[in-house]
Amino acid sequence: MMMNSAAAASASAQQTDLAGSLAPGGPIGDAPSAPGGQPVQQGGQAGPGSGSGSGGSGPGAGAQFQCPRRPNHGVEGRAILLRANHFAVRIPGGTIQHYQVDVQPDKCPRRVNREIIATMIRSFSKYFGTIRPVYDGKRNMYTKEMLPIGRERTEFEVTLPGDSAVERQFTVVIKWMGQVSLAALDDAMEGRVRQVPYEAVQAMDVILRHLPSLKYTPVGRSFFSPPMQAPPQMAQHGQYNTESKLGGGREVWFGFHQSVRPSQWKMMLNIDVSATAFYRSMPVIEFIAEVLELPVQALAERRALSDAQRVKFTKEIRGLKIEITHCGQMRRKYRVCNVTRRPAQTQTFPLQLETGQTIECTVAKYFYDKYRIQLKYPHLPCLQVGQEQKHTYLPPEVCNIVPGQRCIKKLTDTQTSTMIKATARSAPEREREISSLVRKAEFSADPFAHEFGIAINPAMTEVKGRVLSAPKLLYGGRTKATALPNQGVWDMRGKQFHTGIDVKVWAIACFAQQQHVKENDLRMFTTQLQRISNDAGMPIIGQPCFCKYAVGVDQVEPMFKYLKQSFQGIQLVCVVLPGKTPVYAEVKRVGDTVLGVATQCVQAKNVIKTTPQTLSNLCLKMNVKLGGVNSILLPAVRPRIFNEPVMFLGCDITHPPAGDSRKPSIAAVVGSMDAHPSRYAATVRVQQHRQEIITDLTYMVRELLVQFYRNTRFKPSRIIVYRDGVSEGQFFNVLQYELRAMREACMMLERGYQPGITFIAVQKRHHTRLFAVDKKDQVGKAFNIPPGTTVDVGITHPTEFDFYLCSHAGIQGTSRPSHYHVLWDDSSLTADELQQLTYQMCHTYVRCTRSVSIPAPAYYAHLVAFRARYHLVDREHDSGEGSQPSGTSEDTTLSNMARAVQVRSILTPTTSCTSPKALISPLPQKMSLDYRITITRPGYGSCI
Repeated sequence: MMMNSAAAASASAQQTDLAGSLAPGGPIGDAPSAPGGQPVQQGGQAGPGSGSGSGGSGPGAGAQFQCPRRPNHGVEGRAILLRANHFAVRIPGGTIQHYQVDVQPDKCPRRVNREIIATMIRSFSKYFGTIRPVYDGKRNMYTKEMLPIGRERTEFEVTLPGDSAVERQFTVVIKWMGQVSLAALDDAMEGRVRQVPYEAVQAMDVILRHLPSLKYTPVGRSFFSPPMQAPPQMAQHGQYNTESKLGGGREVWFGFHQSVRPSQWKMMLNIDVSATAFYRSMPVIEFIAEVLELPVQALAERRALSDAQRVKFTKEIRGLKIEITHCGQMRRKYRVCNVTRRPAQTQTFPLQLETGQTIECTVAKYFYDKYRIQLKYPHLPCLQVGQEQKHTYLPPEVCNIVPGQRCIKKLTDTQTSTMIKATARSAPEREREISSLVRKAEFSADPFAHEFGIAINPAMTEVKGRVLSAPKLLYGGRTKATALPNQGVWDMRGKQFHTGIDVKVWAIACFAQQQHVKENDLRMFTTQLQRISNDAGMPIIGQPCFCKYAVGVDQVEPMFKYLKQSFQGIQLVCVVLPGKTPVYAEVKRVGDTVLGVATQCVQAKNVIKTTPQTLSNLCLKMNVKLGGVNSILLPAVRPRIFNEPVMFLGCDITHPPAGDSRKPSIAAVVGSMDAHPSRYAATVRVQQHRQEIITDLTYMVRELLVQFYRNTRFKPSRIIVYRDGVSEGQFFNVLQYELRAMREACMMLERGYQPGITFIAVQKRHHTRLFAVDKKDQVGKAFNIPPGTTVDVGITHPTEFDFYLCSHAGIQGTSRPSHYHVLWDDSSLTADELQQLTYQMCHTYVRCTRSVSIPAPAYYAHLVAFRARYHLVDREHDSGEGSQPSGTSEDTTLSNMARAVQVRSILTPTTSCTSPKALISPLPQKMSLDYRITITRPGYGSCI
């Protein structure tokens, strides 16, 4: 095997006394007991807040791991006073009663269930009296006092007035489940007990959500109102004066997010303004016109829809609820399951006559005979509603879109842009909106909160933050200049790449039309690019070896194959694209997975009109794709974890859009390949749809460890993992499986190889916002908090190790700080060490000269997973939306997809790496000596 087992055995033997050592898995530094508890050993010795070591044989087996306690609070950085959109919740002691609710039939949505329970409480007043129960819309109900039904299972018959002639009958069964202690919450907030009692947090959440659930449209943890029925507290801030239409039958609804969060000393209510897309309530004829971007009059012209138009309309309306308008007051609702291929005038269905005979009748004839309705749009297809086998067809002109349906499909680029313009708020504006929302919500007047003795402080919580200082970055060339970021930004003027690559063999392929991008434009672009690249220390030497025009997806692969065969050692193909086009996906598929050629796409508009900024950004990307290093953290400022070989992993999973049940999820893991860290290699896998855990992590990490060793000739003593794409509810499951998987990967390579693992969950999708109290601390046009702002007190977890860090400069809207939660830490890092390390890693992203919002490895993992989606595009159907061919199992499809995302090396055939070089930098071509330069203590991480 590649690692010397004798050396490992002796290292393993020394692990019995790790206090103060730098052996893998030990605390950093020489103190006899570093903060964060004892290091974890594979044999099962307790770790920092651990359950026990890995034990078991598989990634899912053995004892359970537990998140570490907070080692201390950070002190580094300039103090800053902040307000957070968390509102303190006063909770009484004592207990409340928990009941399980079972509604039959049980297929009803939460909204209907709430109506059923409200009707039950009104109808059976002898049981409920003055008690005000709260209900979550599914199975949980809470009351302050015990109901007179005792602990017995009690049945109630409930009748709801329906929207049809028949009233609906329901059976509700209520059973006492137990008491929930609110006093236990106080113990957790003050750190007296380790575990936050989940059932008490859930009860608090249900109590505080009960009233808004009755007044607004709930979506997840948010509540929304239609644009015309905006809460007055929002309308006065102009939030509803903006144009709410998004086009395509969609509109923006504004509302607020609300969630209960355990915090230090107090429970907090996190409240934020929120916006999402809903379908507009409108006649389906207008909906068709909007989706197809046609005026309504055009639909009256008696022209049938083309196949492409019908498919587009079907995709948009399938799954939506419509209501009929041709039966007077009885506006029955249906769900659309399909759209017919044939128009209403020729679409037939089996009609049973009074005589018992069944005939085929067209939809248009039926509507005329039965309702005396002469269809105005008989040439348009019908909506098929209800169950597909029942053949229920409705002409679109007698249907309206039911109000209050959230749009879960992906917004188009134009809709996304409109949405951002309608919702972006500067930090002070957002702060005012949130404060106004809370004031007008009048939590003090909420009868349900009052019933349980809960009170909300209407003032935002003030917290003490710290602004960390930015690290210096080292460039190369003759001057070896350094850059010090100012408000999260620096520039390359007068600096050259740390390691620039000479570009000798390169080509241009222009997929824009010749009359759009002229030959002279390409010549000028080449000249300007060469000038900028030369200044940046990445000289593009000579003219391109090939410069030709091409058209369409089909020409990409033959052209690239020709280039690869004809020009020995071609380094880069620069591809000019006319805008958004399927050619991009094909360029990346062929470059990354078929031929292993670095590609750089450029928009035609940026070729016709070049700017130094755009060309400089292109050079940043091209240099790393060719194996260069743009800049590195100044070694003198890096944390001491860099004193020994350390590998950074970034992990992410991207899921297909909601409503798409066929496409797989894609997991990506990237690993640093040098000491800076600047170069990364990537592994990518397809896995089962919406699977939250990275199922093949063991083998992905093993691949990256092998590559790290090949490139540096060192084994990592420590592994720092930034794991994106995990929701709070999944922390425990992800930790159990993925920590074991990583340990297993290490053990597969060498018995007793146990590098210390630090496992950090990174979250961007949360609703915590921070606002600078002092005007002089606000930065940028949107008056945001400065980059480097860190908070680990007041609004963070009562006992576990988490913090908020806003590492980027907010350009538009209110900055969203990233939330970091340490799920495991063998290295016993202090709060300052981890916060500084994380902030510095946000400065190592190679594609821009800015500090980004999450650490570079997590960002790269996201890019890799996103790129793999392009590799999966079915080229026979541009969008890849076609249905799965019959006769193919899901496993076969997954294995084909797995092959599609495997990436070819751009380096010489001797390197057996699989990293998407066209996306992030490739492995170096010769062994890196970087670690020998930075390791100052003899005996650690020596060459094996």
